[in-house]
Amino acid sequence: MAAASEPVGLGDSRGPARPEPPPTRFHQVHGANIRVDPSGTRATRVESFAHGVCFSREPLAPGQVFLVEIEEKELGWCGHLRLGLTALDPASLAAVPEFSLPDLVSLGHSWVFAITRHHNRVPREGQAYSESAAPSRPQALLVEPYLRIEQFRIPRDRLVGRSRPGLYSHLLDQLYEQNVLPPTARRSRLGVLFCPREDGTADMHIVINGEDMGPSARGLPAAQPLYAVVDVFASTKSVRLVQLEYGLPSLQTLCRLVIQKTVVHRLAIDGLHLPKGLKDFCKYE
Repeated sequence: MAAASEPVGLGDSRGPARPEPPPTRFHQVHGANIRVDPSGTRATRVESFAHGVCFSREPLAPGQVFLVEIEEKELGWCGHLRLGLTALDPASLAAVPEFSLPDLVSLGHSWVFAITRHHNRVPREGQAYSESAAPSRPQALLVEPYLRIEQFRIPRDRLVGRSRPGLYSHLLDQLYEQNVLPPTARRSRLGVLFCPREDGTADMHIVINGEDMGPSARGLPAAQPLYAVVDVFASTKSVRLVQLEYGLPSLQTLCRLVIQKTVVHRLAIDGLHLPKGLKDFCKYE
């Protein structure tokens, strides 16, 4: 994995190609009410509404997105998933805080936000925030295959949530692509990454269904290892990790994209003469 202090990282079109990082996994250190599956890719809060803080197993590389999909929701609680970064090594914590906000943040060197579309943007020093300077939401039919965030170019395809296969899934998928659903809706995909700057600091960005929300925090220590923080809080009950391809897409991904473009909706994939594993990959990923 590229070192956290390197100024050129994954998906950077201006620099040399970097090796892809290992698949993202949840850290073995997590909140008391969290259960992580054996693969390390699914985290579920099994009781209450708190003690749901999780971390990435490894520090993130520059431009690497720690991407989760909301799998389960739980009625009766007020609040949603929280996301961010920390320079604290999870293994060094005497105890995992009950909440990421404010408990983990109050320990210092941590930047965590509740997921919304509107207030997680900070202007540069001396500049006032304006809606005209905010990242614009692209039209669904004009979306580029890559999301550009500062110096990084990230494949957009898997950043966007997808509905469960069904008769109207092609219509529901458009709502995810246009990012008009609530950001913490079931099947939404939420990611966090950092982008180093020339002054040795980094900006933290949050991505909601393929849309960059702009810098949520500035001045992060780019030279220090930065771990992702996911707080499976309140109405968010379970999340799973989604893996991204930063280099050339795999043959499996290319096949999926071609197949999906030739069918009206994903239920039609069942009628194709294809291996079951490829059908499932086309329908669910």
